Amino acid sequence: MDKAVSDGFFKNVYKGKRVLVLGHTGFKGSWMTAWLNKLGAQVAGYSHEIPTTPSHYELAELSSDIIDYRGNIKDRERLNKCFQEFRPEVVFHMAANAIVSDCIENPIDAFETNLIGTVNVLEAIKNTDSIRSAVIVTSDKCYENVEWIYGYREDDKLGGKDPYSASKACAEIAFSSYYRTYFKDHKRLKIATARAGNVIGGGDWAKDRIVPDSIRAWSQNEDVKIRSPHSTRPWQLVLEPLSGYLHLGGVLLEEPGISGESFNFGPPAEVNKSVQLLLEEMQKYWIGKRIDIQTDHKIKMKEASLLKLCCDKALFHLNWNPTLNFEETVEFTSEWYLNWANKHRETRSYTNDQIEKYESLAKERGIVWAR
Repeated sequence: MDKAVSDGFFKNVYKGKRVLVLGHTGFKGSWMTAWLNKLGAQVAGYSHEIPTTPSHYELAELSSDIIDYRGNIKDRERLNKCFQEFRPEVVFHMAANAIVSDCIENPIDAFETNLIGTVNVLEAIKNTDSIRSAVIVTSDKCYENVEWIYGYREDDKLGGKDPYSASKACAEIAFSSYYRTYFKDHKRLKIATARAGNVIGGGDWAKDRIVPDSIRAWSQNEDVKIRSPHSTRPWQLVLEPLSGYLHLGGVLLEEPGISGESFNFGPPAEVNKSVQLLLEEMQKYWIGKRIDIQTDHKIKMKEASLLKLCCDKALFHLNWNPTLNFEETVEFTSEWYLNWANKHRETRSYTNDQIEKYESLAKERGIVWAR
């Protein structure tokens, strides 16, 4: 990423710090890596592989800016070696098996990666005395979803009807156990979990996700097939929860009283929109394309029809608010893919520009981390 450092954001807490991103080659992890580099951090990443083709990590040429460790979080020895060699001061754990359909097809890997992998990360954190702050990212799917109209709060019941959701709930229980046993009275290390979901944005190429599936279809002038057009989700741009994770990581360094807590990061309630409405808003950017949105009845995977989060805790304890409305979220996402499809500008510089644009909007709107 171009070395134009973002001065002033997150109180410059990451400037010069050694920051380790687990899962740095994935969609969210690659944006986190790009942003941390722009914030002046010394970044290292640990990932098993490049998860998709195309890949935002590769298109943005992020490997030239960081120390790139390769390994599976299920490999405890290799993971520990990474921690001991790099000796991070801040850790963001974002590595996961995050594709619901893959977890259904291979539940053993889902639990080994999302539960045992998280335990391995917690153990590595416990054994690395350089770490001062750590954020363990799980998912909004960790809640036992009864499809009520209220947003889920951090103290609501954990659970999961499918292996992905259940494995994320298990990761939260493992975190709670480690915190109360090893970290609660720790004088140096402060740690918390973060929950967010239904993140969209440029550079996501994962299968069985509505935005990349739609982009693949539209770029080839094909119909979009969707499972549940009336299901609602708290859609948010990838930079929104990342701003929450970064803010949380910085606050942990300064205000240890929130250590051991969990925080939801999501959009305002009015951004809880249906899948069909999301696609209709995205379609406005694909001028001249005739797209027939239709339900694919051959797809049998059961999905919840309603899910949203209550983010009052992040507002109260962290003074964190989202920056964008629904239309702006779709605009950022659609314009990134249009730039990629039309080859207007290099992904590296365009990603950097979107981060700067997001930072500017946050500053204009008085968002806490941009002041």
